[in-house]
Amino acid sequence: MNREAPMQAASGRGALAGRRVLYTGASGGLGHQTTLDLLAAGAEVFALDRDHSKNQSLLAHTPKDASNRLHLLELDLTDQPALEARLAEITAQAPLDVVINNAAIYPSKPFEAFTMEELRLVHQVNVEAALICTRAALPGMRDLGWGRIINVTSITLTGGWENLAPYVQSKGSLLGLTRAWAREFGKWGITCNAIAPGAFPTDAEKIHPDPEGYRKFVLDHQAVKRRGTPHDIAAAILFLASDGAGFITGQNLAVDGGWNMT
Repeated sequence: MNREAPMQAASGRGALAGRRVLYTGASGGLGHQTTLDLLAAGAEVFALDRDHSKNQSLLAHTPKDASNRLHLLELDLTDQPALEARLAEITAQAPLDVVINNAAIYPSKPFEAFTMEELRLVHQVNVEAALICTRAALPGMRDLGWGRIINVTSITLTGGWENLAPYVQSKGSLLGLTRAWAREFGKWGITCNAIAPGAFPTDAEKIHPDPEGYRKFVLDHQAVKRRGTPHDIAAAILFLASDGAGFITGQNLAVDGGWNMT
């Protein structure tokens, strides 16, 4: 391909102008704000999320001057043939510059209560979708000599939290892939990093029976005594997607207010 990878500023408005970004789980939780910030930075975003109401909310919050750069892909990640077909259509138009593997499900119950079907479903959504998205983007990134792959892992990797075994396992798989891809793809100018969010006040916290007690638990463990915001995650993702992060790869960046310091 002859399309040159544009050189941009490290961060801020226009930092990702001309970049084509695939973002899974883009409309809910921490994804909503990150998508808006990616658009503000000039990116063209292919936002993949199966939740229709959240997709419509994202669309409603998108500035009119950026709406032509937002492409909502309402797909179920468990429908792998449909996902592969849609990605083939996107990459046939032009290469993807950035892939953000963020979508995840997090069923909570004791390990022995999970069926094998449920365990496979978590792996399919949280890991296999990332494999498919990255594989679809790789040829174009390789031809460009530039690419950014960002996997969203979790604070649970360092704590091994109970009743979340399939989720923790899936995030461990993503971290392993982050390092393997970083080593393998670096020669083509492609970086691969992970972001490990701490405990953010999103829908995921609804699994906790005592919200106020959980809030206190979080703040007691953090060095920074405030709850994280979606902007905190968005800032980290935008940096790792930028030219300014070109010499950073294979890392798992904790965005957790200093909960884990490893």
